[in-house]
Amino acid sequence: MKTKLCLLFGGKSAEHEVSLQTAKAVIKALDLTKFDIDPVFITKDGEWRKGPSLSAPVEDVKELQFGAQSEVSPAEGLTHVPSAPDAAYDIVFPLLHGPNGEDGTVQGLLEVLNVPYVGNGVLASSAGMDKVIMKNLFRDAGLPQVDYTSFIRSVWEQDRKAAYVKTEKEIGYPCFIKPANLGSSVGISKCTNRTELEAGFEEAFLFDRKIVIEQGVKAREIELGVIGNDFPEVSVPGEIVAKKDFYDYKSKYVDGDSVMIIPAELPEGMAEELQRMAKIAFQTVDCSGLVRADFFVTDKNEIFINEINTMPGFTPYSMFPLLWENTGVPYAELIEKLVQFGMERYQDKQKLKTSI
Repeated sequence: MKTKLCLLFGGKSAEHEVSLQTAKAVIKALDLTKFDIDPVFITKDGEWRKGPSLSAPVEDVKELQFGAQSEVSPAEGLTHVPSAPDAAYDIVFPLLHGPNGEDGTVQGLLEVLNVPYVGNGVLASSAGMDKVIMKNLFRDAGLPQVDYTSFIRSVWEQDRKAAYVKTEKEIGYPCFIKPANLGSSVGISKCTNRTELEAGFEEAFLFDRKIVIEQGVKAREIELGVIGNDFPEVSVPGEIVAKKDFYDYKSKYVDGDSVMIIPAELPEGMAEELQRMAKIAFQTVDCSGLVRADFFVTDKNEIFINEINTMPGFTPYSMFPLLWENTGVPYAELIEKLVQFGMERYQDKQKLKTSI
């Protein structure tokens, strides 16, 4: 019997287009002899639109941007198959990046509807999305990080000069400014002086009410994939080598202006240490399903955890599936594993008592 799978993509986020590319790639990888696939597209305005069941891969993301005549309510979109209105989905796969999708909001809706889903739960999704909360959790777990500080927009608007002085005193130059609740390097700036710092604050606050400022370090960017639930597995490490000054959104998704080296060439014993730390990060945030854990490795072989991504992309430029392919788990098998992890977590939660 086939698994009834709902793919959820698009969304009200600056990463809307990335989500569409992820959906296209996942659809191409899925074995249609094992899955009945229904696509649900969320527009940039937040409208939910259900497309026809898929019988073949899509060639262009435009095929996934369904018209207004396909509009449904979220509950209708997530709980039923069009060809069999009384049959609930076996599982939903949220392929949503950024706010309103990767941050626990959709996961909360799925929990309320009691629908099985792939990936991280409400807590892990929200904590993993907010870089400040995530870094605070890593700090409490004893994971090494570069120095960081954060601001909310209202405090900055009240006294901008004080925010700049505090940043220069606590973090210094160079530093990186990021929106706290956004991925894919959207809104990130590298700052080496006050003028760039002011511009960086302005840019980051366009995307979020909270920002994080991190100390800049000269380091290699090493990433690992983590999959599983209570007993996670970790992939081989991979390295991102950006041709530009840093790995921004355009480098990732527009021009592919970066190089991935898998497995990364590392000193003896470092891969194992990175895998150990990636597993700790996964468990610290109470993750499930999948995570990409990102690290800095300095020329003195110091390791700093940078962040985790609770819904890494599956685009042609994406590191996460390539890490697992080089670990011996092909793309199609990886997706099937993630679906199984989601079902196992759902079944485990059904064992809990709901009344006293």
